[in-house]
Amino acid sequence: MLGDKFLRDELNKFAKYVIQQSRSNLTKGKKNTSKELYNSLGFKVSQSAKQTSLAFEMADYGKYQDKGVRGANAYYADAATSGSPYAYKSKGGKRGLKGMPPPKAFDKWIVRKGLDGTRDKSGKFISRKSLQFLIARSVFDKGIRASLFFTKPFEAAFKRLPDELVEAYSIGLEKQIQVNINK
Repeated sequence: MLGDKFLRDELNKFAKYVIQQSRSNLTKGKKNTSKELYNSLGFKVSQSAKQTSLAFEMADYGKYQDKGVRGANAYYADAATSGSPYAYKSKGGKRGLKGMPPPKAFDKWIVRKGLDGTRDKSGKFISRKSLQFLIARSVFDKGIRASLFFTKPFEAAFKRLPDELVEAYSIGLEKQIQVNINK
């Protein structure tokens, strides 16, 4: 059986790589506007008498950015979003996000993206409140494209784990590495 120190060290290397690559993906994918999700990424390796476990943490909305959300009326045609467990539904339901996102949630995002002062087709300024509603309705209708900012580094790092670690813990390793979405 492998030593506990070896297991802890390998899990720490694994987690640090996943977090570093996930942060890099957020920045490269231009999903790092407020830095809230970027700063919320973390991990914790814990050990008890019977098991060593690894838990990843991120802001709650990170799972939607990673896996994507199917829209109520359409969705992005890429394979990642079309297989997403999350969807906007007008009546809710299992794993359905009930109703349209609140328009006010896009207020700071509009300012950070420089969309304040946008004009319509006839050249008139669109009020920020109207712009918030239009963006919220678009997200509800079309959904959110999957970025896989976390999934891809996790899978790549999992493939890189040492063979002896995978062989020694192959039965329970995937169950022990828990992806917990906290905060």
